[in-house]
Amino acid sequence: MSTNLSRDPQRTLRHPQSPLRPPRFRGDDAKFTGRHMAAIMIGFFAVVIAVNLFMAREASATFGGVVVENSYVASQHFNRWLDEAAAERALGWRAALARRADGRVALTLTGPQAAQVSAVARHPLGRQRDQALRFARARTGHFVSDEVLPAGRWRVRLEVRDRTATVWRSEGDVR
Repeated sequence: MSTNLSRDPQRTLRHPQSPLRPPRFRGDDAKFTGRHMAAIMIGFFAVVIAVNLFMAREASATFGGVVVENSYVASQHFNRWLDEAAAERALGWRAALARRADGRVALTLTGPQAAQVSAVARHPLGRQRDQALRFARARTGHFVSDEVLPAGRWRVRLEVRDRTATVWRSEGDVR
């Protein structure tokens, strides 16, 4: 049986490649002290705090945080909104939005033959003001907005009224 260790225990401890001794980094006098541990702890928490500050700043700069103005009041109307949504789904109407080359919004509406269409375009991150859109029926049977929508991504909330004053609402993205 052959081993790399010498039979003399004193000689084995002095050997630089011995598995019994920890490796040396700076010499014989280098030791891990409380200052080293304090530096590691301070560095760790400094990185955590810096990342948290960066993420909080990015979050507050990209989202205004307002979904509804008053959540209590919104909760009082929630069941009514669900009933209205169910009635609108029962109509079977559909809408498809697209941006035309001239920047206006084209709407393909399946359902009512004669309708009045209005919409509000909201920038998802609130960086631009809301845009009110009015639609007119084009010769092709589609609806086209009178206003040009600025470039970018927009969330468009449609409201369609037919001759019987039935209201149908939908929401879609325009890019």
